[in-house]
Parts: sequence; structure tokens; C-alpha cells
Amino acid sequence: MALKDWFEPQDTGPALKSGPVRVGWLLNEPRSGVVYSPPERIRSVEMNKNHAKSASRCPAIINMESRYFMIRAPYDLHLRLVRDAKGKAGLKNMAGDASPVRNNVLSKKLHLTAEHEWRYPDRPTVQVSLPYTFIADEPVYMTQLSAFMHYSKVQMPGTIFGGRFAINNWPRPLMWAFEWHDATQDLILKRGQPWFYVTFETLPQDRSVSVVEAELTPDLEKFMNHTSAAVNYVNQSFSLFKDAERSRPETLLVPVKR
Repeated sequence: MALKDWFEPQDTGPALKSGPVRVGWLLNEPRSGVVYSPPERIRSVEMNKNHAKSASRCPAIINMESRYFMIRAPYDLHLRLVRDAKGKAGLKNMAGDASPVRNNVLSKKLHLTAEHEWRYPDRPTVQVSLPYTFIADEPVYMTQLSAFMHYSKVQMPGTIFGGRFAINNWPRPLMWAFEWHDATQDLILKRGQPWFYVTFETLPQDRSVSVVEAELTPDLEKFMNHTSAAVNYVNQSFSLFKDAERSRPETLLVPVKR
């Protein structure tokens, strides 16, 4: 490269967008949707902001918190890991007849992963199917992770599986996946407790994020069906992102009109 090239503008491709990135959220199963709370932006609303040096006034902390959105637990769960006479692992609903969730409904939402698929032989993996789906019409990666900014007096006996994927090309319902480190303790969830967070990566990175409720349009539903269950057929579903991008409609995010 000639010396003059260091001082002349280089072609860096298409100009990056500015302004807030709009991310849509929806429930792909509207039935019983009232039990699922909308995503909530994390804000330090009850913290001390009187002192100029208070951490709650730190711009770095405020900027970070504003990029996280919380999902609350939709119902109560009290589960225990059990094994039958043959040693096969299973889940027992310890709430019994007092459980607010009917067993036939719970069996459709709650899954204990096959033992040979666990990451560690002594750490069962539990999954809860959710209707939450996030979409965008420009490149956005979403990360799902634990609610680490919320303190709980009763700690869960394990950790959740985080995950990161492109929601513009791969809109899919979320799954809450839990790795049960101490299987001697029950897994207890209370409706309304902070359950997990989602956060979004944008280009450029300093753009803010606006999360809006989106319509389950025919185009979106068709595209979601096109990409759903791909993990049942391939080991590396990320390899399909480019194929999905070529088949997606130009617009998927249509905000709900209230």
C-alpha cells in the first residue's frame, strides 16, 4: 500500500445505519398469552441517585443496563429429579394437586433431555418450551442469559444455558434450558420472578435498541415454519443462516397497532 493510501479514505462497504435498532417480540402461540409478561428493560429506578458518584448514575452502568431486557417466570414450578426402578431419570411435580399448572399442560412444556445428551453425566438438563420469539429486519444477534443483576434469596441448584443467534435470519421460539448441578435439591420457580435476560448486538455497537410488540403475520409465520426444527436434521444449524437469509421476506417486523 502506498504511503498516500494511509491518509485517503478507504472503501469500507455500505454505510452503517444510525438511530435505534427496532427489535420485535411476539408470542408464536397466542393461546394463554396473558400469563407471559412482556420483556422489561432493566432500569435502576429504585437506587440512590442523589450522590454524584453513585454507581446508579454511572453512564457505563446505565448504558449496559439499558441493553438488557428481562423475562419473568410465567408460572410456578416445583420439580424433583427422580429415578425409576431401572434407574431412568425423570421429573416429579412436587406441587401435586396444588400445582397451578395442569399436568397435561406441563408435560407439553417441560422436558428432561435424554441422559446421553447431557453435557456431564451427573448434571441433568431440563428444558421449558416458551412462545417468546424475537425478530428484526436488519442484522441483530440476540443473547439469552441468566438474570444476573437480580438477587434471589433462594438460589437455583444449577445454571441456565445461554445462547446467541441472529434473529433477523433465524426467528425461533425461545427455550429455557437449565443444567441441574445439584440434583439433590429441588428446582423451584415462582411466577413473576426474574427468570432470564435477553440482550442485542447491533451495528454499529453504540446504537440503542427499541423493543416493540410485533404481529405474527402470514409472512413471518411462513418463514418461521421454513426454519423451524432444523436442529433435528443438521448438527450445525448456524450453517443454514445464509440459506435462510436468501429466502426471508424483506419485511418481517410489523408492530402491533393498539
